[in-house]
This record gives sequence, C-alpha cells and structure tokens, in this order.
Amino acid sequence: MYPRYPGYTPRRDGGLGAYETVLAKAGFGPVAGIDEAGRGACAGPLVIAAVVLDPASIRRMPNLADSKLLTPQAREEAYTEVLRWAVDWHVVVIGADQIDATGLHVCNVAGMRRAFAGLRSEPGYVLTDGFPVRGLGAPALAVWKGDRVTASVAAASVLAKVSRDRMMRDLHERYPLYGFDRHKGYVTDDHVQALAEHGPSPVHRYSFVNVTRVAGLAGVAALAAAGQEALAASAMTAEAELALEMSPAGPAAENERRMNP
Repeated sequence: MYPRYPGYTPRRDGGLGAYETVLAKAGFGPVAGIDEAGRGACAGPLVIAAVVLDPASIRRMPNLADSKLLTPQAREEAYTEVLRWAVDWHVVVIGADQIDATGLHVCNVAGMRRAFAGLRSEPGYVLTDGFPVRGLGAPALAVWKGDRVTASVAAASVLAKVSRDRMMRDLHERYPLYGFDRHKGYVTDDHVQALAEHGPSPVHRYSFVNVTRVAGLAGVAALAAAGQEALAASAMTAEAELALEMSPAGPAAENERRMNP
C-alpha cells in the first residue's frame, strides 16, 4: 500500500479548489479540468470543454459550482467569470451525425482528448469527471462527481453547459416544433410528444432508440449508421453555423470552437 503524504492530500474542508491547490504544491500545476454537456440528450450536439485553472484564478471565482446545481442566471455569471479568470480553455462541439456514425462514448472520449489538445498552455495535471481518459499526454485522475468537488472540472462543466444551452436555443429558432429552448434536447414528456407528432428533425440522434422508434421506418437505423448524406449535411450545417456565431475567433478545426469573451 502506498504511503499518504499529508501535505499532498486534498482536505475535505479545502473547498472546491482543494485538488488544484494540492496538485500545485506537488509541482503539477496548473491543472486542467474536462467535462461535457449533452451526453444524455437525444438531440443536438455533444459539447466538451477543457479549462485550466490555478489557485489564484479559483479564488477570483466565488460563483463557481457544478453547472447542474446553478440556476440559468447563475450559470451565465459563472461562465463570464471562467472566461475572465481561467488560465486557458477550449471547447469542442460534436454534431449528432458524428454521434450516430461512431457512437456516443467514442465521441465523448475523442472530444475530451481534442479539447485538451486544443489548449495553448501545458497543464501539469488533468482532472476528468467520472471516468478515466487515456492518451491525454499528461498525468490524469478521474474524480467521481468531479464537477462538484474540483474547481477545474466545475469550470469546464459551466463552459460546456452554457455553450450547449445557447446552441439549443438557436436550434429552436430553426426547428420550433420541438421546444429545444426548454428541454435542450433531453427526453422529457414535451419532447416525446413533439417527436411523436412531428417525427425526428435533422439534429436528432438516430442512434438513440427512442428516436429510431418514433421514426417508424425499418431502414432508419441503417441509413443513420451509414451516414445519410442529406441528413448529415443538414445537421452539420446547422450546428456548424450556430457554433461559428458563438465563436468570434472562428474554428480551430472542424467542430472545434474557441469562444472569446
């Protein structure tokens, strides 16, 4: 059993920045946190963010917390704080067509790697939410409920959640029959009813069983897996245009966005 070094052990009462503070003391700063938004949705993109924080930047963000625990207004305020004080950050957007083509978990892991690779700084350590991610090129630790106990992962969750919510509100303007501005593409009673009445839109995830079932066509799953050209082009165009509108700096690579404050 490995010995524990008290000076390098996060304290339970150390607050949201406990991990980052200990890692900085151990010579592993600054620390990057990675998190996603939209994993459980059946429509719209998957958005992954990587955020680099140091203890000084964490102290400047009193409103930082897990994005799921914040009100929409509080999330917007925390988003502004993260953009202002983070050492570095990068956001990746993965469209529904790509999720259908390669699978949700594959896209999630690949997106986390791309978000980390898109950082301009070189973090000494990486914290991820829930499950480990190999191939990052830096020491890493998967933290259970990391968005609730580590500042860098919480900051990443805020960037990913606010970015995706804005995209879904814009998708509502394109496809107003589904109520994307309310449920953000997640499975709710209103969303299920809209799917039943109108069928799937080009930005729904056809690899999700509830979407395929509602489509009511025997060949929908095969067409989605093969990448139906017209559907994929429509989805990619819609999501790429929305992301570019949110990114004054333009794309760093296809489906990757760095959004300036």
